[in-house]
Amino acid sequence: MANKTSQHIIGTSANLLGFCLFVITSIHLTNRIENTLADELTSIVALFLTVSSVFSFISIRTENTNRGYKLEQIADYLFIISLIGIFGIIVFIIINFWNK
Repeated sequence: MANKTSQHIIGTSANLLGFCLFVITSIHLTNRIENTLADELTSIVALFLTVSSVFSFISIRTENTNRGYKLEQIADYLFIISLIGIFGIIVFIIINFWNK
């Protein structure tokens, strides 16, 4: 098995996906119209995390070493983009609540 990080990416991205869904639900429950940007960004990050999980899973299941490595790299890049997106969302929410 050539993949080193796929097992970690799949579990962590699934946990962070739950965090994103919690943020989306919280925004909808508070009925804050001005937070639609945070809602949309969180939805995009959730999509990236889902795709990252899928690529990670396929990377683990594939028999072809080269294909597994490429899929793992894609999952890794999507995961790091998602982490940066989550950081941006948290900063946006903090700034939004700080200004009130």
